[in-house]
Amino acid sequence: MAQFLNDDFMLNNKTAVLLYHQYAEKMPIFDYHCHINPNEIAENKTYENITQLWLYGDHYKWRAMRTFGVDERYITGDASDRERFQKWAETMPYCVGSPMYLWSHLELKRYFGVEKELSPDTAEEIWNACNEVIRSGQFTVRKIVERSGVSALCTTDNPVDSLEAHKKLKADGSFSVKVFPAFRPDVFVNVDKPGFTGWIEKLEAVCGTKIKKPADLLNALRSRIDYFHDADCRLSDHALDPIVYKEFSEDEIPAILTKALNGDSLDAGEAAKYKTWLMLFFGREYARRGWVMQYHMNSVRNVNSKMFGKMGPDTGYDAIGTNDFAQPLYKMLDTLNSTDELPKVMLYSLNPNDYEVMATIGSAFNGGVAGKVQLGAAWWFNDHISGIERQLTVCANNSLLSLFVGMLTDSRSFISYPRHEYFRRVLCNLLGRWAENGEITQNTALLGRMVEDICFNNARRYFKMF
Repeated sequence: MAQFLNDDFMLNNKTAVLLYHQYAEKMPIFDYHCHINPNEIAENKTYENITQLWLYGDHYKWRAMRTFGVDERYITGDASDRERFQKWAETMPYCVGSPMYLWSHLELKRYFGVEKELSPDTAEEIWNACNEVIRSGQFTVRKIVERSGVSALCTTDNPVDSLEAHKKLKADGSFSVKVFPAFRPDVFVNVDKPGFTGWIEKLEAVCGTKIKKPADLLNALRSRIDYFHDADCRLSDHALDPIVYKEFSEDEIPAILTKALNGDSLDAGEAAKYKTWLMLFFGREYARRGWVMQYHMNSVRNVNSKMFGKMGPDTGYDAIGTNDFAQPLYKMLDTLNSTDELPKVMLYSLNPNDYEVMATIGSAFNGGVAGKVQLGAAWWFNDHISGIERQLTVCANNSLLSLFVGMLTDSRSFISYPRHEYFRRVLCNLLGRWAENGEITQNTALLGRMVEDICFNNARRYFKMF
């Protein structure tokens, strides 16, 4: 029986061991999609204890604790940090089989040198050991990112953001990691959601102009795209819940926008026409600047209305959706492509049953740029062994796996980077299995270059940010 988290864990064949240790392990990380706070990097934030670093804002752990029956007081309430840590330690033995069990112990080992498994019996010892490392002065946010092997990362930023943190980091030669913004304009697309007019007012304030008609809105957003571009942004991110495409005429948009700006409710058709209009605008602007457009689809947000009312969004109450997105997706891509205004695109779905649909739709729009339309990484609820293997296999079956741009953390935690190690082990194990089964080449030099490209090189070439 192999030891838990030994050097070759998850590597179940000789070729996998070779590919991981000779090729994957040494590659830097380009975390092109995450939700860490750039201000915390700029200020080089420090933490008082492991709970603040590990449990604050971690929806994965929150969901596990809720499933175990832990009272919300110990998750997001007023319990002490030590009490919260204890409840997570009590939950951990019941997480066997979950990726969180492996991730959590990998984080303890890689960052804190903790070899013991977390449980109620070891909680006090591990709490003290981790906090001693944190108090050493060598555990600031920047040091964590650097020691994780990160070469570059992209945060997720609202169009009205000043990007001051990014500017400070770019000017600071003492930090070796490049930190880029990513353009996330969902609040201006979601015309049918509460708060739309408030975001318009913020956009007016930032741009110093009034938004009364469609041209005003497009000019304001275009100016923010230019602002982000000047700050080295080269990719956007859209949460399309759901993606829609509805034919419209330009003459219809002024009345729809006026109605929305007045705070009046739009019917479903009006909202769909507005969203289609604006998403096409974004795609064309991204294409002109050489950006990558990311579409995240088929998530259902805030399904627990009671807890949403108490806690608001992004608190662990989202789920996998089943919307039929194929027609609106290909209509959107086809409209942009028909006028040669389709940018590079990455397609993600929270529903793994959608992978073949996305891969085949995307492949219909490839050409001229290597890997132009990508099947995005196994996202959110799918970033576990079976989910990653499925995404890689679908990519291999329906596209060119050798061009895949690899893993992302999609995390708010600064110690989530072992998920890249986890991904790389899955990748090497899968390729090794195929090779040893005689299904692919046994030329390890070729496979090694492929691994290096998927781990880092492809993303660097694709995004062209550094």
